Amino acid sequence: MIDPNNSDFDRLTGHLNEAQRLLSRHRLVENLVNRQEMPRHGLVENIVQKQNLNELGQLLNRLDPVDTARILEAMSPEDRLLAWEQIKVDRLDSILLLVLDEVREELVNASSHQSNKVSLNVFELHDGRLRQVKVMNKADLSGVKPIWVDLLAPSAEMRYWVGEFFGLDLPDPESLTDLEASARFYVEDNGEIHLHSDFLLDADNKAQTIAVAFILHKDILFSVRKEELPVFRLQRLRARTQPGYVTEGKDVLLDLYAADAEYSADALEDVYAELEAASKRVLNPQVTDDAAARILSEIARSEDLNGRIRRNVLDTRRALSFLMRGKSLSPEQHDEAREIVRDIESLDGHTTFLFGKINFLMDATVGFININQNKRVSKLTSLSIIFMPINILAGIGGMSEFSMMTKEYNVGWPVAYAGFLIGSALIGWGTHLALKYFEARANRRLLDPKVQERIS
Repeated sequence: MIDPNNSDFDRLTGHLNEAQRLLSRHRLVENLVNRQEMPRHGLVENIVQKQNLNELGQLLNRLDPVDTARILEAMSPEDRLLAWEQIKVDRLDSILLLVLDEVREELVNASSHQSNKVSLNVFELHDGRLRQVKVMNKADLSGVKPIWVDLLAPSAEMRYWVGEFFGLDLPDPESLTDLEASARFYVEDNGEIHLHSDFLLDADNKAQTIAVAFILHKDILFSVRKEELPVFRLQRLRARTQPGYVTEGKDVLLDLYAADAEYSADALEDVYAELEAASKRVLNPQVTDDAAARILSEIARSEDLNGRIRRNVLDTRRALSFLMRGKSLSPEQHDEAREIVRDIESLDGHTTFLFGKINFLMDATVGFININQNKRVSKLTSLSIIFMPINILAGIGGMSEFSMMTKEYNVGWPVAYAGFLIGSALIGWGTHLALKYFEARANRRLLDPKVQERIS
């Protein structure tokens, strides 16, 4: 509500009156258009509605979040919901934190701010298997006893009512990468275990790491992320089809880390295959500059993927070590975590080997590029040597007049110049043959077993 004692009371009241005026115009014009029979009735109605609502959105979005919150509180429920839909998505969180609790509950339950990617997956145990429970709002959570609540790109409203029902605060997936490494694994005073881990996503020839927030609260695992991940799909499939695969939230968490290690191993196999294909082309005696450029691009992608895999398994090992040190795992879970750590350590050796192979292929490819450049420079050098005597003769011949060189011998200028050109060609050809001879002699000398033995 707008406090009359507030120093900004008049300003806020003015903004509230402007917002209510736009809403009244919207409904008035909407009713008039609905009662009229005219061509293109739907188009006219759509244009009129958008005009007033756009003005309302511009008004609310340029105000400070505190002012917007006070204006929403002063509106009627019907006007409030319509105005809420006009606010930009990136302002929702800040405004929700400022409105009254009852208003927040109303906005959260009736909000239309939700993308197609947003999903809420709630799983409970049924006959030893995971069973997904359809949840659309807070009321659907009543009577559900989940062991895993998975939120994919949740809106601010969804995070609020899910967190309010279970009694915890769910983080914004967009801000997970802002945490320092030292703040990614910790335990709250109430016993909540928080872990922020990176999971590998290699799709559409583009490797990236997706941050995922895990919260273990009252034996329930909560996961928050902004992208769908193959590891999560695999975990849901296994837990649904295999009885006794998981029994509590910690089992789900450990299996997610185990599946992530498997996914990383599969990605390493893809790196092996790509590097093997690049090796066959690099070891070809003739590698053009264009082919070398393509090979370098493929090697660079393999290096990036290998680096992300190494970082991913390192992060997973840190998370497992944190769980093992915290003594929150049962003996069976502790043994499982130790097995996952051993698998990750074996992957470290593979990534190190691949880095060495990548460096070799990179150096070999760059070496072929240098060889091609040296060949071009050698050809230019040979041409310059061939034409050097001709340039000297041309310079000497050009220093005097033609008459001074030929008048004593009664030689006409056509014959003199023809002889000069023929002599220049013979000298150039002789220089070329001399270069070929000395080059062949040097190659034969390098192939001499005695010379090779002395070099070695």
